[in-house]
Amino acid sequence: MSKRDYMNTSVQEPPLDYSFRSIHMIQELVSEEPRTGLRPLRHSKSGKSLTQSLWLNNNVLNDLRDFNQVVSQMLEHPENLAWIDLSFNDLTSIDPQILTTFFNLSVLYLHGNSIQCLGEVNKLAVLPRLRSLTLHGNPIEEEKGYRQYVLCTLPHITTFDFSGVTKADRITAEVWKRLNIKPKKVQIKRDTL
Repeated sequence: MSKRDYMNTSVQEPPLDYSFRSIHMIQELVSEEPRTGLRPLRHSKSGKSLTQSLWLNNNVLNDLRDFNQVVSQMLEHPENLAWIDLSFNDLTSIDPQILTTFFNLSVLYLHGNSIQCLGEVNKLAVLPRLRSLTLHGNPIEEEKGYRQYVLCTLPHITTFDFSGVTKADRITAEVWKRLNIKPKKVQIKRDTL
């Protein structure tokens, strides 16, 4: 199968679904069988999955150590991973070395975790295709300006916490940004005589 054929078919492939498996560590995926759905998973000649979606929701993951290596073992084209569901785990941060290496990522579900610092969202700004993000159900949801901060930080998002981002949302986020985020001051070096 050519890469072009792969790109045309893999979007319609069912996800590699490891949800509700009580997985504690990413390395367990190698020995765990994915859930089966209505449509069977397709595999390459090397035995790797042809999907672009990985569901790890409703487990007990608290870090994503070795995520890239494990995903490379399971997917024929890990660089094309477009949807990752990590909702309802025990994650406390967004690991920039892991999630931000998947530049084709367009859907990321992180709701129902334990992310406490709103600044963690900044790490996702390097994902050029990210369009749908969920973070509700994390402690950061309680921070003042939560929605506005995320929309300012990730201006390409079209769906946030399962709600469409409207023009009014964008305007409100921009006003909030002007009132709450101080621009970085540029220091000018002065020559002393």
